[in-house]
Formats: sequence, structure tokens, C-alpha cells
Amino acid sequence: MTAALIEESIDIDATPEQVWSVIADLKRMGEWSPQCKKMIIRGGTVGLGTKTININRRGPLVWPTTSKVVRFTPNQELGFRVAENHTVWSYTITPKDAGVTVTERREVNGSTTKVSSVLVDKLFGGADSFEEELKLGMAETLGKIKRAAESN
Repeated sequence: MTAALIEESIDIDATPEQVWSVIADLKRMGEWSPQCKKMIIRGGTVGLGTKTININRRGPLVWPTTSKVVRFTPNQELGFRVAENHTVWSYTITPKDAGVTVTERREVNGSTTKVSSVLVDKLFGGADSFEEELKLGMAETLGKIKRAAESN
């Protein structure tokens, strides 16, 4: 069964604007994510409604997905919905006394698509192990975002 929510958070010693400049530059997602190797932005700038073509990889497997930005509040939240499995991936920036906390989430409202469920089960070893891998990937992604934002 697919988890309704997977999330990871990290504290970053940077301003919301510094973190936003890293997160909102979706064409750089391949630098941060161990699975999403490339996001191609359709139409130029990123904003609410922007569509992307994504190239994903896990070991020798490579597959495309498409997504649409469904949450876009500068310096606060960016989220995109993946058409092929109906998941929403988001980044939320929460200011603290010093710096910010960034939370990455993968949300499933209801269930994923039948095609996605079959692929996860047959090619990725089942939902539990795949989602554990996604959670580890989130931690890796956030660590890279932290390094980039703190060096700005």
C-alpha cells in the first residue's frame, strides 16, 4: 500500500530567499535528487501552472514523467504534481530564529495510478522498499540543497 505522506526536513542557515533561489530553479533538480536526473521546464520561467518533462533514473532503469507546478508561493512553498502517478512533491520553507527549516514531501491523495502501482511492485521491489528509498533520497536532496543555499 502506498504511503499517503513521506517527508523529510532539514535546518538550513540561510534566508528564505536564498533557499528559494535554489529550490525554485527546477532545471537544477538533477543536481540535488538521486532519482530525478533532469527537469525540462516548458515555457521558460517557473510559476504556478508551469509544466515540466522529467527524466528519472534508478539503477539501469530510466523513465520519463511529466509534472505541473500546483503550489507556488515565493520564499515559502513550491509543489508539483506528477501526472503519471498523481503524487505531489513539495518543498516548504519555514523561517526560524536563525535560518529556516525546509521540508520535502511526497503526498498521495487517495492512491497512485494502476500503472504506477504495477511498476513499483514489479520493477522497484514493492511500495515499502521503494518508499524507504524515496525517504533516503529526500534526505540526500535536502543535504545538497542545504549546501547550495548556505554557499549563496
